[in-house]
Amino acid sequence: MVPLAHVLLVGVGLFAIGLFGALSRRNAIGILMAVELTLNATALNLVAFNTYLGTGGTAGRDAALGQTVALFVIGIAAAGAIVGLALVLAVYRQQRTISADEIHLLKG
Repeated sequence: MVPLAHVLLVGVGLFAIGLFGALSRRNAIGILMAVELTLNATALNLVAFNTYLGTGGTAGRDAALGQTVALFVIGIAAAGAIVGLALVLAVYRQQRTISADEIHLLKG
């Protein structure tokens, strides 16, 4: 079994890469991918904490709480990706660019 520290280190690394990508990208699709990476890192940490620090028994109510929350996070991330991609396509149809620096839709 992999130690908890190693799994959390991978999760923190994925979160840091996603955060850096979201803050440094100019492309709207790259920003959406980075946000998805941060959400997946969060889901990985939820599952890791539930596996290692769970109730210990499988009959309890909270035995699979981390996995359940992780599934909701993955579902919400997928829905967010769909909505974000739809917004990017709508902006591209109107302005012919997906560069975050060149999109001025909210300015007067």
